[in-house]
Amino acid sequence: MGSLNGFHVEFVLILFVVITFLQSGIDKVLNWKENLNWLTAHFSKTIFKGMVPILLGIITILEILSALLASYGLFEFFYKGSKLFALYGALTASLTLLMLLLGQRIAKEYEGAKTIVVYLIPTMFLLYLLQP
Repeated sequence: MGSLNGFHVEFVLILFVVITFLQSGIDKVLNWKENLNWLTAHFSKTIFKGMVPILLGIITILEILSALLASYGLFEFFYKGSKLFALYGALTASLTLLMLLLGQRIAKEYEGAKTIVVYLIPTMFLLYLLQP
C-alpha cells in the first residue's frame, strides 16, 4: 500500500476517479441534448457518425459505473481493508478512457486525445498500486 507519512496514495487516486467520472457522468445526464448535438457534429465525418446516441449512452453508463465502483472501493479500502472494488472502478475507468481516446483519435482531435492521456496516467498508476 503506497503511503506518504501515513497518507495513502491509493486514497487520493481512488478519489480522483470518483470525482472525475462522477462529475463527467452527471454532466452528460444533465446536459444530454447539448452533449449529443456537439458529439454528433464532432463525429459527423467518422465511422461513428450514425452511432453517436448509443455510444454517448455507453460512455455515460461506464463513467457513472466507474465512479460508483470507486466510491464503494473507498469505503471497502478503509473499513474492510480490501482493494477489490477500487480495482474494479479503476479497470472500468481505464476502459472508459481508452474508449474516449479511440473516439478522439478517430475524430482526429489530437489535443482532446492528449487531454484524455492526462487522465489515463494516474488511472493506470492506480491500477498498478491496486494489483493483487
